[in-house]
Amino acid sequence: MMNASEKIVTLEDLVARLEKVRESGQTVVFTNGCFDLLHVGHVRYLAAARSQGDLLIVGLNSDASVRLIKGPKRPIVRQKHRAEVLASLMCVDYVVLFEEPDPLRLIQTVKPDVLVKGEDWAEDAIIGAEDVKSGGGKIVRIAFVEEGSTTGIIQTIVRLHQGD
Repeated sequence: MMNASEKIVTLEDLVARLEKVRESGQTVVFTNGCFDLLHVGHVRYLAAARSQGDLLIVGLNSDASVRLIKGPKRPIVRQKHRAEVLASLMCVDYVVLFEEPDPLRLIQTVKPDVLVKGEDWAEDAIIGAEDVKSGGGKIVRIAFVEEGSTTGIIQTIVRLHQGD
């Protein structure tokens, strides 16, 4: 079993490793996100994603990418630490950072067999869905977990510590 640092890879390294994986007939699953302040919803989502195949790759938005999407106050946790926490999860096989606001280039390069997103995303709005389906892959939408959200955690911290 790999340690967390061995699971954090560049796209080029990932592509090389996937050649061996594909030769062995394993199913490659891909998902992506910011994963800022990892919470129970993230963990359940990633475990469900991993259950869709033999190997789970997580595309992780870089700090610059998160700022583009979420605004100048995010991320709370730096990319290096977010990647390490994700890679420490048993259900995650590889973590690869991307700088763009969306993972399209990453998906087109990885060519996963299964692309996973939360069911809060309509299938026709999932970036890379058409590429995956045209390559014979499938799209899986995972049920949203109400018990956890990074925004909710931030709001709770602010509320509880106002005036400290």
